[in-house]
Amino acid sequence: MSTSMRVVELVRFGAADAAFATRELPRPTPGPGQVLVRVLATSVNPLDFQTRRGDYRDQVALPAVIGNDVSGVVVETGPGAGDFQPGDEVWYLAPVFAGQGTYAEFHVVDQALVARKPARLSHVEAAGLALVGVTAWEALVERAGVRAGERVLVHGGAGGVGSAAVQVASALGAEVVTTARERDHEFVTGLGADVAIDFSAGDYVPQVRALGGVDVVLDTVGGDTLTRSPEVLADRGRVVSIVDIPEPQNLLAAWGVNATYHFLFVSPGRAKLQALGRLVDQGRLRPVIGAVFPLADIAQAHTLLEGGSAGEGRGRPRGKIAVAVHPLDEPPHRTTP
Repeated sequence: MSTSMRVVELVRFGAADAAFATRELPRPTPGPGQVLVRVLATSVNPLDFQTRRGDYRDQVALPAVIGNDVSGVVVETGPGAGDFQPGDEVWYLAPVFAGQGTYAEFHVVDQALVARKPARLSHVEAAGLALVGVTAWEALVERAGVRAGERVLVHGGAGGVGSAAVQVASALGAEVVTTARERDHEFVTGLGADVAIDFSAGDYVPQVRALGGVDVVLDTVGGDTLTRSPEVLADRGRVVSIVDIPEPQNLLAAWGVNATYHFLFVSPGRAKLQALGRLVDQGRLRPVIGAVFPLADIAQAHTLLEGGSAGEGRGRPRGKIAVAVHPLDEPPHRTTP
């Protein structure tokens, strides 16, 4: 095996068409408790284009390999990494702003963050589900504590996190309300939404209140969502936001309904992936892949994703944009049960 690898580096902050360069770097070596993974697929997320345009420049030293989703095959294990062996098909969410990212042919990661890939998912599907699935699980289960019979409002149900969250909330036994453009209503109801509201055709708040309000709001879109959430929350309702919102928000109304607010910056972990894998195996969760690009075209993938927020961009696909890193038409690798 070659001692080098192909990567796409972020070499300057700014527009996608001038931000990246393809380079050869030394292939990393796994340390204690780590595995070296041949990356077959990754994906692009809003965090990626935010990083590229310079939103987090204080945390990213250029040149840098960014990206956080991985589906691939273990090729080497470090000392003490006995959970996996070469040939195992795995998927994971890499730590954010910590070490090399996933726009690369190989990636080293602590084995504690890695799970075996669900057999019914392709590598492209698994890479497209990792970050958004873990985000949805952490938001709805670990933060909001959604229970069967509760009503959940997912903003942006046609987007990456939104499409996963609609399915997770439905699998938890919740009644799911989501906002999406009318053209996406059949799509989101097919994912498990009970009610779809066209946010572009009028104020969503009266329509949600007519349903009796909600117990949980998941904000994937930003804007004035936090300020307006108390208008639709039942008493002791919960709000989870995954959006970095620089504008001040007026949350005084939250006191009137005893609301709890959570602000989520996702953290990786094997247990969350395993929980998602069980839902996949049960047929209750499926990745939504709207487009697939080769690694060399990562700039085009960024441009497409940045074209608009959840389901709003003209021509932007629903769900996730995945990236095929290695050719995926090779003989299948062994999958460990």
